[in-house]
Amino acid sequence: MLIENETPALTIIAAQIVKVFYPFILARTETGQYLHLQLSDREQQDPLFWDSLRSILQAHLWVPIGQHYHQLLDDGWLQPTTVTPV
Repeated sequence: MLIENETPALTIIAAQIVKVFYPFILARTETGQYLHLQLSDREQQDPLFWDSLRSILQAHLWVPIGQHYHQLLDDGWLQPTTVTPV
């Protein structure tokens, strides 16, 4: 089943990171809307997180963002896997 057919997909939007400057991240959605992303305290203090975001910015990758709270999602586009017995 495609993820577009799932109800949770309605709360996930695709965005490109356009600016990374501590402690702010600015992203642009597919519709051109700009979002200020909300970060947890742990994310704000994690240097690896900031390095990763700079790499995502340079690569022009699209990332999943929660529509309501404007937070990065770590598994937003993954489908749950179902194991079928052999």
